[in-house]
Amino acid sequence: MGYQGQQPVIPPQSDLDDKELLVSEHKHKEKTCRESAAVFNVVNSIIGSGIIGLPYSMKQAGFPLGILLLFWVSYVTDFSLVLLIKGGALSGTDTYQSLVNKTFGFPGYLLLSVLQFLYPFIAMISYNIITGDTLSKVFQRIPGVDPENLLIGRHFIIVFSTVVFTLPLSLYRDIAKLGKISLISTVLTTLILGIVTARVISLGPYIPKSEDAWVFAKPNAIQAVGVMSFGDLFENYCRNDDLVTFGRFCYGATVILTYPIECFVTREVVANVFFGGNLSPVFHIIITVVIITTAMLVSLLIDCLGIVLELNGVLCAAPLIFIIPSACYLKLSEEPRTHSDKIVSCVMLPVGAVVMVVGFVMAMTNPQDCTHGQEMFYCFPDNFSLTNISVSHSQLTTQLSVVNASTF
Repeated sequence: MGYQGQQPVIPPQSDLDDKELLVSEHKHKEKTCRESAAVFNVVNSIIGSGIIGLPYSMKQAGFPLGILLLFWVSYVTDFSLVLLIKGGALSGTDTYQSLVNKTFGFPGYLLLSVLQFLYPFIAMISYNIITGDTLSKVFQRIPGVDPENLLIGRHFIIVFSTVVFTLPLSLYRDIAKLGKISLISTVLTTLILGIVTARVISLGPYIPKSEDAWVFAKPNAIQAVGVMSFGDLFENYCRNDDLVTFGRFCYGATVILTYPIECFVTREVVANVFFGGNLSPVFHIIITVVIITTAMLVSLLIDCLGIVLELNGVLCAAPLIFIIPSACYLKLSEEPRTHSDKIVSCVMLPVGAVVMVVGFVMAMTNPQDCTHGQEMFYCFPDNFSLTNISVSHSQLTTQLSVVNASTF
């Protein structure tokens, strides 16, 4: 018999429809998962552990003025995003870097890249400092553990958490893969807020009120503008508080889980400036390791969180939020000078410059004390009454120094 060609088998239309439906559902599910991951990453990056540091900025500025500054910084941040969008539309660009490059050329692009690298990089250093200080107190509470053991010291904890947790998580190439990590971090942040609220109710009546607690404004208000993102609230609680110890553990875990997002930003800046936005697998690993190792080494040398946060706020955050978006819009926009956006931009630009310069000078000339590792005076009820609010600040400071000298 001769060979007879076979006709191609055409599957029924119902089978094609089912396959198309499955592919469509898979793509829709993948898109939904990526969108959810993006939401969790944004929430973790914006809120994350930063919400724990708001009391520090309130203390710096004065509580009433601190509340007003918080709303003002929120408005300015939102307005800056609007300016970036309008600037992108005017220049035909879709990224912050391309907008600045189109507006101010390569020098502006280079300056922005440096700021965009330093801001998350310094945040990584602060995260390491918080991790070491916080988790060391947690491990000291384990029964039978010697407080002087090097394995629970801040230096070992920083190195261990970097090698075991932050480095592997930071090696992801796709930031969407950090969505589940960000979800866990957000849940832990919620637990931390619950613990802090519980201690406000239970300890509030027993802690003496500060004499200047309700002062409207304090001289360090400008520094507070730059620090409305970080700080270690748990330094105010006693080490023998089991609930707070659990809160410290959650806080340390939250910081570790937020770290990779900052590393992703720094690596992205390096990739855009030096590699045209594309990194080979080898260079991806090398650059990630170099960035994380450098941040780790710096954090091992610096143990004062306050100065790190203040300098990061005034030197990096102020230009990125206040100055550069306003300058780009003012140069690109052809609206009349009386237009509302131009008026606000003309106000934001010099205000940002003032915050940057004055904040830097105050951070250098009036540094905040580093008191981590020391118990607060109300953690020693045997030495003086918790409810004795007539004791002066100088007396409390003297008593605290004596107690610390005898305890540590």
